[in-house]
Amino acid sequence: MKENLVVSKSIKFSLSIISFCDILEKERKFIIGKQLLRSGTSIGANIHEAQNAESKADFIHKMKIAAKELEETKYWLLLCEEASSYPFDPKLKEEINELGLILYKILSSSYKNK
Repeated sequence: MKENLVVSKSIKFSLSIISFCDILEKERKFIIGKQLLRSGTSIGANIHEAQNAESKADFIHKMKIAAKELEETKYWLLLCEEASSYPFDPKLKEEINELGLILYKILSSSYKNK
């Protein structure tokens, strides 16, 4: 069976986010840590759910939700990057940008083949 790249990348990213949020929690950065954990893992949950969509429209809808969660996650990561009192892992930025490219390509292709 062929690997589903967007699913595997989203799972890898979710695991990276979980690890980073553990660091935020240890540093008592609870508010952003919770927000980041929710939005960062929601990307993969929605992508995973889209794999069993009831229709093309349902698939697109779930992938659009994943894209919205991706953008929210970018925001929380940007705050961590810009705030001098917060830790930041540049690998997360690379991972989310890579995941975004794949996700937006899938959405673009899905719209064309609607």
